[in-house]
Amino acid sequence: MTRSARCLLPLWLFSIVGLALPAAAQSTDAALVAKARAIHERVITLDTHVDIDPRNFVAGPRDYTTALDTQVNLPKMREGGLDAAFFIVYVGQGPMTKEGYDKAYAQAVAKFDAIHRLAAKLAPTRIGLALTADDVRTIAASGRKVALIGVENAYPIGTDLSRIKEFHDRGGRYLSLAHNGHSQFADSNTGERDGKWLHNGLSPLGRQAIAEMNRVGFMIDLSHPSKQANLQAIALSKAPVIASHSSARAVANHSRNLDDEELMAIKENGGVVQTVAFDGYVKIKPPDSPARAAAVAEARKAMPAGGPGEMTDAQRAEFRAKMAEVNRKFPSPKATVADFVNHIDYLVKKIGIDHVGISSDFDGGGGVDGWNGADETFNVTLELVRRGYTEAQIGKLWSGNLLRVMDEVQQVAAKLQAATK
Repeated sequence: MTRSARCLLPLWLFSIVGLALPAAAQSTDAALVAKARAIHERVITLDTHVDIDPRNFVAGPRDYTTALDTQVNLPKMREGGLDAAFFIVYVGQGPMTKEGYDKAYAQAVAKFDAIHRLAAKLAPTRIGLALTADDVRTIAASGRKVALIGVENAYPIGTDLSRIKEFHDRGGRYLSLAHNGHSQFADSNTGERDGKWLHNGLSPLGRQAIAEMNRVGFMIDLSHPSKQANLQAIALSKAPVIASHSSARAVANHSRNLDDEELMAIKENGGVVQTVAFDGYVKIKPPDSPARAAAVAEARKAMPAGGPGEMTDAQRAEFRAKMAEVNRKFPSPKATVADFVNHIDYLVKKIGIDHVGISSDFDGGGGVDGWNGADETFNVTLELVRRGYTEAQIGKLWSGNLLRVMDEVQQVAAKLQAATK
């Protein structure tokens, strides 16, 4: 399918049944697409959550500069008009021991190094590393893609808070205090699954970490910690916060989504919620049948304990082939771009256009029908235009709001640092 054909997804029914679209509708839709295309090219499109495999960031015949079998890579960013992405330094939660922290730290550094290698050595003429919001604007204006770094899970920091500054010095610009599983800093949203909590929100070390993140200029990410941890973090933070990849619980009741109390607290804080196009968080589906659940469990045996980010090419190919077979035998309709934008609509109405953004969680499980890779990014803009969002509003959703928060976080850090001199 050509790129232009993908942009006309709402017309799929006509082509399937062989009907000709009325001339007036053809004209209207062509005008809508042209309008959306022009807006898409003018705004900076920024996705705040893309997972990576460091092995794709080593020079070779198949690296991130080539058409890899990943949802995001430089060719797909170019094809879909995705200008910027936060590439993620992610390490899953492990034992809270010195050995566990040291192993996680080494894994985190490898991902930092991989992202720097992409911008400095593999493709410096095609992508640049941004450390500030102004860097994002400058690099995008130059025609290059923009790389930023987000840190998902503070577990690799261990109990040494000096590593917060180290991770910021390495280019990290947002940091979450927990992932799936309680960390030394905060409870995770996964506590809802079994009703077991470790800290009842933030730990004392987590409270200290909030202050240090404010001081060095890290955006505080609320996407994975528990509700209590998030509300406590917002109350403590002297700077706006973000949820780097979360949607609205009122639309889809999942623990990874934010409820209205959290949303209003983020609004009052001046932060932003980066709506995530993760199928299972966008639309809650009926439980799998026993047969499908068993087939999915069997397919997941191809996935290592560390999750999709640690899969080899062979494991990824095996997993995708098995899941394709599962979906063929036991169809489970995927959430769509329209379902995803329903969350954006809800968030905009609840907390305002200035507090909502966009993310995918690509290569970490994210994707919906119509936006299942960077190459399909235009479809999101098209749906926003179809719903009547203006260019100014779309610019805020795609990047303006996040860049504002990034600016404000760094301004707060500068004041805090000046006060201690």
